Amino acid sequence: MRVCFVEDTGLHGGTQIWVSEAIRDFRRKNVDVTLLTSEGGWNAENARETDVELVTYDFDAVVDESPEARSIWTRALEGADVAVCTVHPPRASFHCSVFAARCIADAKLDTVLLPKTGTVVPEYERRFYVPEQDVRYHVIPITGFTYDYMINEYGVPPESATLVYQGTDVKRFTRSAARAAEARRRYSLPETAGPVIGCIGSFEERKGQVELLAAIDSVRKELPDVLLLLVGDGPDEEMLKRRVHEMGLERNVTFVPFTREPEMIFELLDSVVLSSIRKEGLPNVLLESMAMEIPVVSTRLAGTPEVVHDGKTGLLVQPGDVGQLADALVKLLVDRDACSAMGKAGRELVTRCHDKEMQFQAFLDVFARVSG
Repeated sequence: MRVCFVEDTGLHGGTQIWVSEAIRDFRRKNVDVTLLTSEGGWNAENARETDVELVTYDFDAVVDESPEARSIWTRALEGADVAVCTVHPPRASFHCSVFAARCIADAKLDTVLLPKTGTVVPEYERRFYVPEQDVRYHVIPITGFTYDYMINEYGVPPESATLVYQGTDVKRFTRSAARAAEARRRYSLPETAGPVIGCIGSFEERKGQVELLAAIDSVRKELPDVLLLLVGDGPDEEMLKRRVHEMGLERNVTFVPFTREPEMIFELLDSVVLSSIRKEGLPNVLLESMAMEIPVVSTRLAGTPEVVHDGKTGLLVQPGDVGQLADALVKLLVDRDACSAMGKAGRELVTRCHDKEMQFQAFLDVFARVSG
């Protein structure tokens, strides 16, 4: 079997990390893999460390769908049994899964197009998931919420979609005393800091870091030594740093660069917060946190309630509600017994239902079934 991953972005968020990990897992199982992605992007650079067949294109020029771009994409897609295409936002009139379907149809390839999605965006068009051309396809949602939306709102036939839950590397994200000591050495936090909250992800408007800063401003009134670690990078970074200064939150907020070792950060944390206000599926950071027995506070979006069981594995709040977010953080961080119980319950849930080894095999099972 040959699997082609279509990853039309230069970012390095949770989805891109998943693609990288899936490639490594599939290659260990002797599955042939092609990666079709933008040149100079994170996935392209990361793939150079593997024996994957890497096919790159110009991220800006491809939107014109020129004959050269069609040739590049067709070369990557031909010979692949399945093409797993992450459904990213459209760029003007260009959309990666639509273009992939055209290339498959025009070249009369047998490749099955597999749009993969965890995020529900009402503005997205049905053709992002269901090709207009007469090509074989199968949609893979990674949350039950998204699966239902595909069936009920986009009219995807149930036989043309399979739910494969998002997973995480449970072995990797397990507490370690030795790693905790190394994390404290590597990330020297003030001795008085605590409790420590982590927010890990790209710095962009949809992630709700502006609302989170407002919540921290409220939380520090009851927990004056609270420390928020904002971990990552992105277009809003400088704005957020200015906002921290304007609010006088320098003592309570620390910026940490993007890291390929998030488990080091988790060793420092008492809680993790996902403050997103829109456009989420089932974020990796929730599963990773829960695997590390760290209770989470999350906004109620798409698939988050499917793992954050309110009051059991964490706490849920409404997106954009600063008061609810602040209250939930205080509640979780003050009641240490409840905090510990939620952490253990989260670990049990992820181990039982969201182990990435099981997820990768589930994907391969789907590939074999739809391409047969």
